[in-house]
Amino acid sequence: MRLRYVFPAFFLVAAAPAKPWAAMPNPGGEPVAVVELFTSEGCSSCPPADDFLRRINLQHNSGELILGLSEHVTYWNQLGWKDPFSQQAFTDRQEVYADKLSSRGPYTPQMVVNGRAEFVGGNGPALEKALHEDAGLAHGALGIAGHEVDSGKLNVSFHFKAPDAHAYDILAVIADDADHSSVARGENAGRTLAHVSVVRLMAKVATLSGDSDQTAQVNLPADLGGASPRHLVLIAQQPHQGRIVAAVTVPL
Repeated sequence: MRLRYVFPAFFLVAAAPAKPWAAMPNPGGEPVAVVELFTSEGCSSCPPADDFLRRINLQHNSGELILGLSEHVTYWNQLGWKDPFSQQAFTDRQEVYADKLSSRGPYTPQMVVNGRAEFVGGNGPALEKALHEDAGLAHGALGIAGHEVDSGKLNVSFHFKAPDAHAYDILAVIADDADHSSVARGENAGRTLAHVSVVRLMAKVATLSGDSDQTAQVNLPADLGGASPRHLVLIAQQPHQGRIVAAVTVPL
C-alpha cells in the first residue's frame, strides 16, 4: 500500500470561495502556477485536500494565477472502492514525478506545483513556498486563439511564447469543472465527495522550440463520462515531465 499523510488544515495564502470557471490570461498576462493534486476516492486523507484544491483554484499568490488539476490515481481501487475518475495515465504521471521529485514514492494526497515542487496535498506553507520560488523563474506564455469540437475531435489553435530555446511538450487537458460522487465502500464509505477540475483526458499535441502559432487536433473518447461543464487547458512542460512554464484555460 502507498503511504498516506495527514496534513494541517491551514493555508497562509488567502483562499476565497471557489470561483466559476473563467478563461486565464493570454500571452502578456501573469504567470500561471499549475497545481496538480494526485488523489483517490479510496483514500480517507484525500477529501480535505480535494476541498483545499477547490478553495485555492483560480486564486492569486506571488504574482501567479493558480490553476488546479485533480488527477485520480488507480492504486487505491483494489481496496474496496473503484474511483470512477481514476486512470492509469495519472498513476503513471505520478510515478514519473516520484522518480524526479521524491524519494518516498507515490502517495496520496500529493500536490505538485509546476512540475518542480511536491508536498503533501493541503500543506499551505509548502504551497506558498513553492509559489514564491516559482515566481522568480522564467515563464513562457500560452494563448488559445480558437477551439471547436467536431465529429469526436477537438481542434484548437494556439500561440506559444517560449521562455528560452529549449523544447517543450504542449499538453491538451480536458477537465470537468466540478464533480460529486457517493462512495459506497472503502475508507470513505457513506460519504459524498466533491471534486474540482477533474482531469478526463491529457494528451501531448506538440513539441515546440521557440515562439510558435499552431493548430492541434485531439481525438476524444466516445464517452468522457459525467455531465459537468468542462474546460480545456493547454500546458507547456519540459519533456519527461519536467518544469511547467506556461498554461492557459478556456471553457468548453
